Amino acid sequence: MNLRLVHARPIRTHERVRWDDLMRAHHYLGFKGLPGESLRYVAEFEGEWLALLGWGSSAFKFGARDRWIGWTPEQQWKRLRFVTNNQRFLILPGCRVPNLASRVLSLNLKRLSQDWQEFHGHPVLLAETFVDQSRFAGVCYRAGGWVPLGQSRGFGRNAGQYFHHGQSKTIFVYPLVKNAQSLLSSAFLPPELQKGGCALLDLNSARLDGEAGLLEVLAQVKDPRKRRGIRHDQVSILAVATCACLSGARSFAAIAQWAANLSQPLLERLGCRWNFNRGKRLPPSEPTLRRTLQSIDADEVDNRIGAWLADQSKGEAVAVDGKTLRGSRSTDGKAVHLMSALLHEEGIVVSQKAVCGKSNEITAMKPLLEPLELTGKIVTADAMHAQSDHARYIVEEKKADYLFTVKANQPGLLEDIQSLDDADFFPCASGEV
Repeated sequence: MNLRLVHARPIRTHERVRWDDLMRAHHYLGFKGLPGESLRYVAEFEGEWLALLGWGSSAFKFGARDRWIGWTPEQQWKRLRFVTNNQRFLILPGCRVPNLASRVLSLNLKRLSQDWQEFHGHPVLLAETFVDQSRFAGVCYRAGGWVPLGQSRGFGRNAGQYFHHGQSKTIFVYPLVKNAQSLLSSAFLPPELQKGGCALLDLNSARLDGEAGLLEVLAQVKDPRKRRGIRHDQVSILAVATCACLSGARSFAAIAQWAANLSQPLLERLGCRWNFNRGKRLPPSEPTLRRTLQSIDADEVDNRIGAWLADQSKGEAVAVDGKTLRGSRSTDGKAVHLMSALLHEEGIVVSQKAVCGKSNEITAMKPLLEPLELTGKIVTADAMHAQSDHARYIVEEKKADYLFTVKANQPGLLEDIQSLDDADFFPCASGEV
């Protein structure tokens, strides 16, 4: 048998009964079902079934695994869905071929996370399995690069209750992505693990505290509230709201829900208040978030957060563009026209100004870029902004470079550019000036 012609795939709906019957008949543990989110696989050669694999929910807790990942008990509870357990692996009778188990397991692992995303709406980052060493040596797992973490204590879990069955097993884990440990143990849930991929920024790499951090930036926003009855510091409310929105929250209720899921260390990091009666830190509630966000100077907050976001960017380019909001109306009855500066790489708006009409985009250019630190960056804009004043402002005052589109609205400049010879811009040889 040519092992290169073997392939593994999830079973089809009409194949489930056959899969379950074969597993029940030939696996030494029998088979009743796969717990939680699960996938059933079959490996075949020229249409013939060779092996079956079943993946289900991971072990609720296992000390060696949890220490290896480095997550907290709270993170483990919330992120266990990103770990899956190889509940069953069966080479069917009559299919004893050297290296078949290793080949099948390797093929399955290559597609497991992507299949999990397709079937369950999220990826899995880590695979685990328990091997009964009294029956098997776990050769295919060791050969495949799985990491042995030690022996279990011989306990099982059923209906939320633990019982001692006395069968100690070796646990193996296999990272399905290179940075599985850091993703599972990171302070904030990484964007790639969030449903819908709606996060704008990885908060784990953002500067939240310290000099020029988010908290320091938000501390400069004036607090319009009366001092009497204040429980939550405005900085912590704005920090929670900002981080929630960057994580994909799009309403007051979503922001409050995101905040309610924060761990105690993160609540402390964002400056949330300590409740002595309950003995822990509490996030701001939805009414508190709503009242505070509706009372602050939105333009000031927008400018400060935009400048902070621009500072977090690793990209080198900022795009300037204007758009009319469909269906919107300003006080004069005209559609609202916004001019925005956004980061090329992340697609995040870092500055925004409302303009009365499209022609006013020219005068709005400088106020739009004023709060941003652009030293060493490139500003791109369409033909409307191909103005000498804009170019001079970007180079001399913002210490940046520019890339403007030139069209027929600047006929002289366009003609000059078209008359240039490409050879005039050919890169110099090494050492030449």
